[in-house]
Amino acid sequence: MQNRTRKPSHPGGILLRMYLEPLKLTVTAAAGHLGVSRKHLSNLVNEKVGITPDMAMRLSRAFATSPDLWMNMQKTRDLWEAEHERTGWEAVTPLPGVQDVGGVDAAAD
Repeated sequence: MQNRTRKPSHPGGILLRMYLEPLKLTVTAAAGHLGVSRKHLSNLVNEKVGITPDMAMRLSRAFATSPDLWMNMQKTRDLWEAEHERTGWEAVTPLPGVQDVGGVDAAAD
């Protein structure tokens, strides 16, 4: 796991600060262009919901980016949050014999 101490930025906040504000787009106008509800886009830029694959496709088309950009931001944020939320995952150990069945290292070859 990465040892990041600062929580990664939410992709909705990046959307707001790096795209909507510089283009002087309102949430309502952007939502209309993206074909989503104003409420959903508002929830996204207010960091209440995350980026879905569908939204990543819409944003990539509208802002000439890649869907991977949006999904990677969301993944980075989600993994950071999971790593810092102690739910018992840290007590899980490798299953006996997992190295013999071609674990992650073998798949990377």
